[in-house]
Amino acid sequence: MEKSTLIGVIVGVTAITVGMVMKGASITALANPAAFLIIIMGTIACVFNGFTMDTIKKVPTLFKQLFKQPQLAAKPDLLKLFVELSQTARREGILALESRVDELPDVFLKNGLSMVIDGLDPDFVSDVLDAEIQNMEERHRIGALVFAQMGMYAPTLGVLGAVIGLIAALGNLNDIEKLGHSIAAAFVATLLGIFTGYVLWHPFSNKLKMMSKMEVEIKKMMIEGILSLQAGDSPTAIEAKLMVFIPQQERLALKPNKGE
Repeated sequence: MEKSTLIGVIVGVTAITVGMVMKGASITALANPAAFLIIIMGTIACVFNGFTMDTIKKVPTLFKQLFKQPQLAAKPDLLKLFVELSQTARREGILALESRVDELPDVFLKNGLSMVIDGLDPDFVSDVLDAEIQNMEERHRIGALVFAQMGMYAPTLGVLGAVIGLIAALGNLNDIEKLGHSIAAAFVATLLGIFTGYVLWHPFSNKLKMMSKMEVEIKKMMIEGILSLQAGDSPTAIEAKLMVFIPQQERLALKPNKGE
């Protein structure tokens, strides 16, 4: 599980509820079905109006990704793998890698190496893999855009809910007590709109963008390793090329292993 998302949601809800208590506001004020209807259902309606059904069907999967630890190959492990593959290729030839390909869990890496083993042109291999990354980035961009749009709609719907609540409050001008309760209830919609928009939906969009960027970096590292294998680069050269993708702190941690 991606603990940061769960922690963020819990801390956000706690901050609002505890903050309300400290300010002297009643938590029971949040028990406002009309406000939830306007914000939640209104936001859902905006999403349906703004995106196609094919995109909307993927929203549950996007929620799962937010709470699930990304299953990405570790960069140091990829570095080690490509060095080993290059050593095998130099000793036994590129075709000797065919037995290793079936063992690889990553489909992108497997497809790239299969094209190299089949002897396809390097430019063709590079174009195919780059196109696959671009298509993946576009899918991820649309997924993040869904949450970004929700983050934009929700606060505005909160204002709409407040206006509706104030209209209802104006009907209680003769009863000061009811007027106060009505005004308080009117602003619950605003609270919910701002909270969901800026504590949930916009941050969720940013996290999806970061996850996409991480996956793109991994795949670009794979492309560099695949093309280096196809070019017949030495293990040392491949290691130097791929080391660029690894943060400096992690490079220092790898140096003792290299000496061993």
